[in-house]
Amino acid sequence: MTVLPHPRTGVVFESPVPPGAGWPGDPAVPETPMAADAAAVATLAATAGDLTALDALVSVCRACPRLVAWREDVAIAKRRSFAGEPYWGRPIAGWGSQRPKILVLGLAPAAHGGNRTGRVFTGDRSGDQLFAALHRAGLVNQPTSVDAADGLTTNDIRVVAAVRCAPPANKPAPDERATCEPWLTAEWQMIAPSVRVIVTLGGFGWQAALRLLADDLPGVAKPKFGHGALVELPSGRVLLGCYHPSQQNMFTGRLTPAMLDDVFREAHARAYR
Repeated sequence: MTVLPHPRTGVVFESPVPPGAGWPGDPAVPETPMAADAAAVATLAATAGDLTALDALVSVCRACPRLVAWREDVAIAKRRSFAGEPYWGRPIAGWGSQRPKILVLGLAPAAHGGNRTGRVFTGDRSGDQLFAALHRAGLVNQPTSVDAADGLTTNDIRVVAAVRCAPPANKPAPDERATCEPWLTAEWQMIAPSVRVIVTLGGFGWQAALRLLADDLPGVAKPKFGHGALVELPSGRVLLGCYHPSQQNMFTGRLTPAMLDDVFREAHARAYR
């Protein structure tokens, strides 16, 4: 067994990190129940009493064999540039406020980002772009999200992924998406009373949001995703579309920092009306 020091705290960990081993922000303990299949996910998600309990359950889920194998293989093999540090190698819980005004919803963690650091959109170039934009909008306290012990805080947003494990080629299978969905549904039910704006990063996040908002949508055709797409809902909430801040989108100019700023400036204005 190889153990390596956390890049910030210096505490040594196995890769993947066992529940309750002391990783910064780990919500689980060794006794946290592990969902082994889709039925267990549905049961545990429906019975989680609060966000703290739900985050713990999410962080130890083993319901999708292909995703479990992939995330753990990556945690053992590592990318060369991170070979000297441990990888989280587990599902990624939501991060941020327990009573958010703004929900930011993406697809899935990155193999060498959230799967390495243990925090959603942290430690990869997509996260670099996202949190810089959130900082410019006044929604987080610093422009960088490096690791789970870097001091990043927020009062009014929550950032989540619809699929909680890093998938091969960034493409979860349909059955994996369906298996994971009860985690998101339960999280939404817990935070929905305070949420005024949902920002979706990419088309998959948009579709996941539409399912969450099924009872809040008018009885018309489902709204189409697009960058800057805005849907005002009968509840008073707003759904906002944003291209995913992937390296490819940013490199090609399909998405620019100014375009990100436009979305989060609108989200901020709508959330604080």
